[in-house]
Amino acid sequence: MQPTALRRLAAGIALGLALPLAAAAPRDDLLAAYAAAAKAANPAFAGFSAERGQTLHTRQFAGGKPDTPACTSCHGPDVRGPGRTPAGKAVEAMAVSVNPSRYADPAKVEKWFKRNCNEVLGRECTPQEKGDWLSFMSAR
Repeated sequence: MQPTALRRLAAGIALGLALPLAAAAPRDDLLAAYAAAAKAANPAFAGFSAERGQTLHTRQFAGGKPDTPACTSCHGPDVRGPGRTPAGKAVEAMAVSVNPSRYADPAKVEKWFKRNCNEVLGRECTPQEKGDWLSFMSAR
């Protein structure tokens, strides 16, 4: 391989490795903000749980819209695969392992939490629920 091609290859590899790390910083900031809010709401808060996040993702709720009783209604049980809304619109994989740039925009994350929590749970998610769910997605 020629030196120019090697430099391009090295730059591409470096960029590929840096993208997941760059995306992790906003997720970490979101988790820190959710942790502070959860601690303020409940002084006994001891941290987030990916297991609770998975339970939240798969649990059926009666308070939201009838056609979306669970997160799995649109996102499916395997968050590494694509999902589909009741209207047939494709939903990209939610797992960070498949989609490393997911959850990098805090405003977008909050927009979707507000919308989806209201549609599924019939209310806004608590900071702990948001942190648990985001921890679950980050672990997948």
